[in-house]
Amino acid sequence: MKITDLLKPEGVRIGVTASSRDDAIDQLVALQVASGNIADETAYKEAIMAREAEFSTAVGDGIAIPHAKTSAVKQPGLAAMTIADGVDWGAPDGGASDLAFMIAAPEGEANTHLAILAQLSRLLMHQDFADALRAAKTPEEFLKVIDDAQAEKAAEERAEAATEASDSAESKCALPDIVAITACPTGIAHTYMAAENLEKKAAEMGVTIKVETQGSAGAKNVLTAEEIAAAKGVIIAADKNVERSRFAGKQVLSTNVSAGIKEPERLIDTILNNEAPVQEGSAPAAAAETKGESGWSIIYKHLMNGVSHMLPFVIGGGILTAIAFLVDQPGLGTAAYGSSIPAAAFFKTIGGEAFGLMLPVLAGFIAMSIADRPGLAPGFVGGLFAKAGYSLAYVNLMMSDPDAAAAACVSGGFIAALFAGFAAGYMVLWLEKACEKLPDSLEGIKPMLIYPLLGTLAIGAAMFVLNPIFGSINTALNNWLNGMGTTNIVLLGAVVGGMMSIDMGGPFNKAAYVFGTGALAAGTASGQVVMASVMIGGMVPPLVIALSTTFFKNKWSKADRSAGLVNYIMGLSFISEGAIPFAAADPGHVLPSCIIGSAVAGALSAFFGCTSPAPHGGAWVVAVIGNPAMWLLAGLIGSVVGALILSFWKKPYVEE
Repeated sequence: MKITDLLKPEGVRIGVTASSRDDAIDQLVALQVASGNIADETAYKEAIMAREAEFSTAVGDGIAIPHAKTSAVKQPGLAAMTIADGVDWGAPDGGASDLAFMIAAPEGEANTHLAILAQLSRLLMHQDFADALRAAKTPEEFLKVIDDAQAEKAAEERAEAATEASDSAESKCALPDIVAITACPTGIAHTYMAAENLEKKAAEMGVTIKVETQGSAGAKNVLTAEEIAAAKGVIIAADKNVERSRFAGKQVLSTNVSAGIKEPERLIDTILNNEAPVQEGSAPAAAAETKGESGWSIIYKHLMNGVSHMLPFVIGGGILTAIAFLVDQPGLGTAAYGSSIPAAAFFKTIGGEAFGLMLPVLAGFIAMSIADRPGLAPGFVGGLFAKAGYSLAYVNLMMSDPDAAAAACVSGGFIAALFAGFAAGYMVLWLEKACEKLPDSLEGIKPMLIYPLLGTLAIGAAMFVLNPIFGSINTALNNWLNGMGTTNIVLLGAVVGGMMSIDMGGPFNKAAYVFGTGALAAGTASGQVVMASVMIGGMVPPLVIALSTTFFKNKWSKADRSAGLVNYIMGLSFISEGAIPFAAADPGHVLPSCIIGSAVAGALSAFFGCTSPAPHGGAWVVAVIGNPAMWLLAGLIGSVVGALILSFWKKPYVEE
């Protein structure tokens, strides 16, 4: 397959005029549609803009490669254009981008096309190829430049293969000086561009390198144990987690994928000069963290690893538990409400067991993020202790007075689970450091015996001692929630509701959601009030966009108005991220409007005494919401307020 099999003449425009990055993206999306590659134009553009919101797809040297892998794509394809005078695309070198390729990749299909897209990404790293594309006068000439370059590259690869085949056995066994891994969340363009630049720069420096690419098509050019052992060090240029356990004892320089594209020489020099940190022990993920990474960003990364693994248990278990209360109408008002009939007991048992795993899973995966797999067991056990509230008093009373022993167990909740996760992870890292000087003959039993045994013992002992403290704090927080007057609970509802819109999926949003689920896990009525405010606050941002694009059409482009319709569904489904493309394009107007609207909705929900036993689901779980009509009214009022603010201070859209 050739690159031009994915790029049709109708998908190419030469010397276009674009007023901005967003205008250029609109034109590229239109080319994709004209080429017959897109099934849902609105959803595809949203995926493109969501990718841009993560970080710019401009790679410097005047090149931008916006891309998305989504079910909105009918068939894999490319669109391309040269831009007269270029546009500001947020490139790392600060320059304007005047050559853009847009990639459309479908989900869940064969990955043959990804190899072709990888070839294009590598070719674009050659200045003469990019300049030839810029000089093309017609789409046909543009496509011929690509065909000629790909044919030349294929000939070079055949020649290299023939040379390798004729090499001596000694030559064939030559091992690389440096090994590397490149990866990005999408795995379509940046992964391969970073690999190409690392290989090109290494050749210029007289250094041999082997780069493993972890793209959408899977890992390619996979490093062998022999190559890793022989290498002076490892470069990991990635924007997602990469398994590091195989690099124990090696220099490991971890950075973002953009550094692999723009600074390959610096990365290679760091390894050659022995300036990179050494991967300690058998599998410590934290040992190779980037030097420039702040302490908070490291903590946040570990915390989010735990939260992301915890959420499926919270959501699935919480909704099943809510269904139990919904079907148990005969038990309404009784102590057995939620399990007084077999059907309700069925749902509540499954949901309760799933929901009960959230603290162990949270702690376990925080510890695993810190210390890799050896940290999982101690972290999980620490989370179980946090949930159960075991203490030394429990041990002392267990045999003599079981009832008193049970009463001595007070759950430490989220605070205890967070402590357990971080403590277990760093305990295992300390154990790995302490075991460095053990004989090599014991290397195999460290991760299987020493780390899980001593790590679990250490965190268990620590939780026995500290659980009463965490239990007291957790009890005080629950009492504080339950003792809140109307004014305070409304204020809290406004705060958590507003936080859901500050960054829509970022740290503030996650903090508010985790606080809500933690309050819900406490099993109190006030906790359900907080959860209702959190959920309605998270539903507002997409609804603000949807209402504004529907009723204030003069403030939005035609593409924005079409994209806005999807946000009705996303808002009702409690998917705040639906507003991200609009916030990324105009943060100064969109974010404050959404924050105010969400805060109003959260405050009104709390004022009306609305409750939610379900941690997710949006309007689709309204049947289990306490005071559902007022809860929906709170969301409507907040959405209207946000839409009015946004629409009144946003300037009318002017067609270019």
